[in-house]
Amino acid sequence: MPTSLINNFLQSTRKQFTYYKMLGDKTFAQLPDEDLFWQSPSENNSIAIIVNHLHGNMQSRWTDFLTTDGEKDFRNRDQEFEDLIKTRSDLIAKWSAGWQTLFTALDSVNENNFEQLVYIRNQGHTIVEAVNRQLAHYAYHVGQIVLIGQMRRGKDWQSLSIPKGDSKIYNKKKFAQKKRRGHFTDEFLDGLKG
Repeated sequence: MPTSLINNFLQSTRKQFTYYKMLGDKTFAQLPDEDLFWQSPSENNSIAIIVNHLHGNMQSRWTDFLTTDGEKDFRNRDQEFEDLIKTRSDLIAKWSAGWQTLFTALDSVNENNFEQLVYIRNQGHTIVEAVNRQLAHYAYHVGQIVLIGQMRRGKDWQSLSIPKGDSKIYNKKKFAQKKRRGHFTDEFLDGLKG
């Protein structure tokens, strides 16, 4: 695969992972502590439990990403769904540590190792397959986090995308600009650069 395509894939996926992390960060920022631990009457997972699962998955999948199986011996997946995180600071620490492990691993991928297989439970994945698998998995769970945040905040929820009823205004602004090359996350992530 040409180096330019490899670099495009890696840059694009890094931006998308960053975008999903940002959605979680902005959800946590809108919620009081008790809402991070709230569970619906049907005993669905709380935000804290989802974060605990994501942390365990990220540590397992991305530690020694290129050299060891993505399902590590140290992982206890069943325990990830227990109510183990008790404070906002613990939640943020696990959230941040998981993403840091992911970004460090992603930064280790380059044109020299892009063609190698990585394994998850002894099943070989190309780098593209492994990255896409995790990108989809994390987007699924971040969507759950955002939904819980919306339910808890109700009418006080601040939209993380185009606010309801503003699609025409948003599109008019976009189509008023010249065609250009860009990534859909650029406008959301520009504020994170500092």
